[in-house]
Amino acid sequence: MRGEASLNADRTSRDSLAPRLREKGTGAWRIGDELFVVTDLLDHDAQVERSLTDPSRPAADKVKLITGILGGQADPLTVDILTDLVSRNWSRVKDIANAVEDFAVDAMMYYADATDSTLTVSVELAQIHSALLKMSVLRSKLSDDFVPAKARLDLLHTVFGDSKLNKVTMRLVEHVAANPRHRRFLETVQWLIAKFTRHMGESMVTVTTATPLTKPQIKRLVAIYSAKLGRPVHINSSVDPSVIGGMRVQIGADVMDNTVEAQLSQLKRKVATQM
Repeated sequence: MRGEASLNADRTSRDSLAPRLREKGTGAWRIGDELFVVTDLLDHDAQVERSLTDPSRPAADKVKLITGILGGQADPLTVDILTDLVSRNWSRVKDIANAVEDFAVDAMMYYADATDSTLTVSVELAQIHSALLKMSVLRSKLSDDFVPAKARLDLLHTVFGDSKLNKVTMRLVEHVAANPRHRRFLETVQWLIAKFTRHMGESMVTVTTATPLTKPQIKRLVAIYSAKLGRPVHINSSVDPSVIGGMRVQIGADVMDNTVEAQLSQLKRKVATQM
């Protein structure tokens, strides 16, 4: 967890700069992309990260360092965001990279807003999460820090490259694959889903069934889970013939599996333990 100084620095910086980032519209894409690059730099260069968060170092020196790293090539708002962040106090060295990453995701959300694709991205992230639940080997490889970043990206593109994902969805999962940041791939995708659904003011509920849900069924599920969670929900209907019957419901990291497939698997395990 971030300390109080980091929480205050992150909150104050984002509150002050969010309006400008939102106003960039489609220009927010460039800023998000640049901030993901900076996140990767900070995660892999401990000396730079320490220099930018050293409380004994004058803020002007830290600003000079970060502007030198950017080399005059970044968007002016990217420069302003990083200048603001390095001028603040941080509880832990690594918290500044977390704040840069948060800004990068925010920028991608604002770009999605500007291109009317926020819901699409949220649904696609949920679909990726759902697909990976059954692909343990792939999840492991995408989260493995010892596998070269290029190899992880190549694997990601092999699996999802032909899915015609929205460019924001693809950029987000590319960031997760290229720089796991000592997190599990699935965990980070879930974090992204949570950020997007909060941004939309809804909760994402992924319902997996053997056949597509009808409109009345979706309407009923919206009513049920909106009442249960106490806030609006979006039902992401996912079809998987292997579930045979019943449904699997995922809300955040919680999965309620009432499918026939799950019941058969449970029965097989029970029989195996009794033999």
